[in-house]
Amino acid sequence: MNPLYALQGLFETAALQASAWGFFSSFLLCVLLVLSKGWHGALTMDLTDGVQKFHTAPTPRVGGIPIVLGLVVAWVHAPPSVQAMLTPILLAGLPAFVFGVAEDITKRVGVMQRLVATMASGLLAWWITDHALSRVDIWGIDWLLSLTLVSVLFTAFAVGGVANSINIIDGFNGLASTMSTLAFVGYAMIAWQVGDQDLAGVSLVLAACVWGFFWVNWPLGKLFLGDGGSYFIGFALAWVAVLLIERNPSVSAFAALMVCVHPVTEVLLSIYRRRIRQENPGMPDRLHFHSLVKRRYVARWLNGYSNGVRNSITGALIGLMTVTSVVLASMVYDSAWASVLLFLALALGYVAVYARMVRHHWCSPIAFLLVKPVDRLATR
Repeated sequence: MNPLYALQGLFETAALQASAWGFFSSFLLCVLLVLSKGWHGALTMDLTDGVQKFHTAPTPRVGGIPIVLGLVVAWVHAPPSVQAMLTPILLAGLPAFVFGVAEDITKRVGVMQRLVATMASGLLAWWITDHALSRVDIWGIDWLLSLTLVSVLFTAFAVGGVANSINIIDGFNGLASTMSTLAFVGYAMIAWQVGDQDLAGVSLVLAACVWGFFWVNWPLGKLFLGDGGSYFIGFALAWVAVLLIERNPSVSAFAALMVCVHPVTEVLLSIYRRRIRQENPGMPDRLHFHSLVKRRYVARWLNGYSNGVRNSITGALIGLMTVTSVVLASMVYDSAWASVLLFLALALGYVAVYARMVRHHWCSPIAFLLVKPVDRLATR
């Protein structure tokens, strides 16, 4: 099916009304948080100090709260079949969400504690639904995943990885929310094409709730997603991908992974970079893809514009990269080989652009990863 027809079909789902409720509830609650920041700001403000921070004024960082509350409102108005799939997401997502919000408020919850919380969400989701990854379309690994213990642990690890990857890319106005909204729409398009209308509806509802937050976060940056929001969205994305693969044997696991190729590649590249530089994997820095795009290109293109404008343009530009992966995944979702090749092409293309920004010239992405001078990344 043509992806455009799939996108059109989504707006005929029974979950459309629930999506509208989710969007407006999330948006209005976000506005309310901004207007009431004088009351809760002592707890919720994100200050401007920190190597990875680019905003210039203290800003509330609890945007995940209205997204989750908007999802609850959408659940109330959703068809029973969609409610049945949203319930485990809301319940199982609580550890990731609660630990993330705790970090947003206290600034004292460690990276490892939050990683364990997101993995616990994956375990809880399996316990509630009895779904876990039983295949990744790689010979040998699929045999291992036929073992329940391996399948469950692998699923928890994968869910934790995706959740943390969304947190890592949450660096500029609109970046994480644009990427995740498009990813949810991408999963909805694939689900619709294979006849899984309930999962398509769930994905559409999640996209709508995140999109409501987007319009308060971008372009003015009045409210930040925070760890609670990024971890919950990351968990929801990962779990929708698990359901898409497990409920629909015709969907390639690499097509589902391709939709999130940007954050997945970024988190793997960040781990690799910090290991080469002999730094703590959880240590923040200014060498993420989005940070370099702003400093290398956007700052030059928009010289003379405010820092806020440059932040928002960078976030939108990088967030929109997900359009490519969504379209390609929607076209080749039923071909394992095509999905693998396109995923690798997109991931290596990402690394090639990253290498261009740190080396100031084009080079092979494989050579960039294998040659030791990656530890001498430019930081200007």
